[in-house]
Amino acid sequence: MAQQQAQVKFTAVKPQLMVKTPKAVDAVNFYKSAFGAAEAGRSACCPPPTAEQNLPNILCAQLELAGCSFVVYNDDSAPEKIEGIGNQLCLETDDVEAAISKAVSAGAVVEGEVTEGGGACCGGRVGKVKDPYGYVWLICSPSNKCGLVEA
Repeated sequence: MAQQQAQVKFTAVKPQLMVKTPKAVDAVNFYKSAFGAAEAGRSACCPPPTAEQNLPNILCAQLELAGCSFVVYNDDSAPEKIEGIGNQLCLETDDVEAAISKAVSAGAVVEGEVTEGGGACCGGRVGKVKDPYGYVWLICSPSNKCGLVEA
């Protein structure tokens, strides 16, 4: 007799950005400064570091940005530089150049030129920055939904 599967409903998707232990607090401060993220909560390390360790007392922090949440997670196994892993985070804004400039002034590095049209995200304007922790952020003008049909 086949067992009936329970209906599963997810309530959120929260990307976790893994950052090396001594950089977690710096990463949280970068995302606040560069993108205007708001810190919604933080979990401290257990046990707290000793004075000799000189490590920030953070395990993870939940940040909110543009109506979405993501987590900066303190992880010693996180790579120093992330290359070719195939993911990017995309932020939409009406002023791509100003957003890129703000991210760069906070420590990000521009990757390529701002493009428009066919080579850009859904026909709009898009630029890329890489944050100091190796993550690539696309900064795009609002998309035109790429011709998607409502389900």
